[in-house]
This record gives sequence, C-alpha cells and structure tokens, in this order.
Amino acid sequence: MKSHLRVHYFQHIAGEGYGSCHEFLKQHQAQITATEFFALPVDRPLEIEALPAVEEVDLLIIMGGTMSVNDEVNFPWLKIEKRWLRRYLSQGKPAIGLCLGGQLIANALGAAVSYNPEQELGWMSVSKVANVPADCFSLPEKFRIMQWHSETFEIPKGAVHLAENEACRNQMYQLGKNVLGFQFHPEITPETLALFLEDEDELLKFSGKYVQPVHELRKSPKSNFIEGNQILNRAIEYVVEKSA
Repeated sequence: MKSHLRVHYFQHIAGEGYGSCHEFLKQHQAQITATEFFALPVDRPLEIEALPAVEEVDLLIIMGGTMSVNDEVNFPWLKIEKRWLRRYLSQGKPAIGLCLGGQLIANALGAAVSYNPEQELGWMSVSKVANVPADCFSLPEKFRIMQWHSETFEIPKGAVHLAENEACRNQMYQLGKNVLGFQFHPEITPETLALFLEDEDELLKFSGKYVQPVHELRKSPKSNFIEGNQILNRAIEYVVEKSA
C-alpha cells in the first residue's frame, strides 16, 4: 500500500476512534485527520462546507456509534454527513464503514437500515457468503468477531453480499472495488472494548440469545482481537489499491 495517504475518519461518539488500524496506518506514514460529530455545537447547524473537501481525502473510515442513522431529528448532522458521503462516493474514492459506518454508507445510497430482532453483542461467529465473485474482497470461511448492534443495513443496490450469520444475514457488503461496509467491529481492541463496557445505559438496551454476558466480555483474551484486526488491515489495502 502506498504511503502518506490522506486518511480522514468520521467519529460519532467519544472514545471510539480508529481502533486497531491506527497503528497500521501510521506504519504507512498516513496523514490522519478526523471529524468529531459528537463534539459539534448542538445549537448551530452543520454546514457541508465545514467537512473536508472530497479532493483532500484519499481514504475515508467511518466509525460506529450508539445512535441510529434514521435519527436525524436528534442528530441533524446525520443528514449532512450522508450528503457528503454521496458526494465522496460518487468520485469512486475508497471508503470503509464500520457498524454504524456501514449502515451510513448503505443508507446514504438508498438502502434501508432498520431494527434487527436478534440483537448481537459479543464475540459471534460470521461466515463468508457462498459463490462470491473471485475478484471481491476475500474473507475466511468462518471467523469470530465483535458484534455490537441492534439495527442492520439492507445491501445497497449494486453491492455484493460478502458475509452473514444466523442472527443477522447482512454482515458485510462490497460496492465496486472501493467500498467495504461492515456490520461488525473488526477494529476492536482491548482498550476500545473496555470503553464500550463502561456505558451501562447502552448495555441495558441489549437482550437475547446473541448477547454475551458482560463478565465474559471483560475477560476477552487478546487472541480474540487479532483476526478481526487483520481483516480490517487487508480491507484497507484492498480498497486503496483497487481504487488507484
């Protein structure tokens, strides 16, 4: 992967920054900037011109968050973020969407995001979809990954469905060669997970057979994080190289 990429990320909640890929990008001398939507003034509307110029971003990474992509009343900046995303994606530039980020890309392109009856929280098994075209991003046949969602996306028009599990069919998609949307959290690190587990109000929203007990999550071994982190690093390389 080429060095000195201008990488921008959209952050929606405090504490959920780049996660595992920060070190990987720094190894490639990436210039990293961010838009922190959670820190915007609540009494002043966001102007699209306040976001980076599309031409100044070589790779966009969109992080997760506790809000719904549909909640534009309480988070009016969502509408502007989606407008900017459409502008960015229309240029064929590389983008990675993680959990809420994957939902935002899908929704910006007209796909529905809605409540998933089987909520997922914890280390869950995900499988590669059968008969994916050979030139698409390659996933392991089966892997365990961190899930943290009660909503999910429909696959955007023209995208390829890449991954699924029994709780949530749409786990990952690819649009063209430059966009990958994840429902799960490949970027999770022990430090990020610890921050997630501090949000007791958020944890109370989850229940069901696909919700792992918090006391088990607190004991997650470091080996749990490695495969997802490696998948994300390869995903970054893929969208950057394929869109060059």
